[in-house]
Amino acid sequence: MSNKVALITGGTRGIGKAIAEKFASEGYDLVLNFMRKKSNAEATQNELEEKYNIRVHIVKANVADLENIKQLFAETKAAFGRLDVFINNAASGVLRPLMKIEESHWDWTQDINAKAYLFAAQQAAKLMDKGGGGAMVAVSSIGSIRVLPNYVAVGVSKAAVEAITRYLAVELAPMNIVVNAVSGGAVDTEALTHFPNREELLEQAKKRNPAGRIVEPHDLAEAVYFLTTPAASMIRGQTLLVDGGLTLLAE
Repeated sequence: MSNKVALITGGTRGIGKAIAEKFASEGYDLVLNFMRKKSNAEATQNELEEKYNIRVHIVKANVADLENIKQLFAETKAAFGRLDVFINNAASGVLRPLMKIEESHWDWTQDINAKAYLFAAQQAAKLMDKGGGGAMVAVSSIGSIRVLPNYVAVGVSKAAVEAITRYLAVELAPMNIVVNAVSGGAVDTEALTHFPNREELLEQAKKRNPAGRIVEPHDLAEAVYFLTTPAASMIRGQTLLVDGGLTLLAE
């Protein structure tokens, strides 16, 4: 029997790469989407194939574009003929205070983070349905429920991701597709370098976290993988917080 297949958007670096490595370690073949830096994507491809003896297919695609999304899933079908897991991880956004957000900033952020998820999930469901079902997990953030500095556009888009997850979970259930989301606290990845208050965020997260440390990419990867296993089959439409208890604090 062929290996199961997982498609991970933004899967060649940061949290996406950690998720890819977790699935690779469990014997999955992978489709990893990237938008820029082909050399980095190829390095990740070679690293995972050599370390885990699995197949990795990389696809350059701007998931904000519907035609690119269709091509991504067409390549997945051509390369492997099946899809068992879809991880909506790719994200972007403009980090500015509310009063400085312009229409272009808003549209870009919503298109990458929310619109892409909905239409990619449609394509994923069509491919999963041919194999009898599957699982989807979207990566969110605590900015969906907490107000963070300079985060309004991204925070609203992540709230939309969690709402889309609930709708997908109900409407795709008859196709035997399980859908959930994972939301993390501050995670020190390359993406966080774009935050003007990066050092402050990380220091506060570490100092205030009941777990005594910040969330690492592998923490999210483990949670994402769990939600795709049979053990989680009756968890549907939920957003699992992986933050060490940070959001439990009153202040």
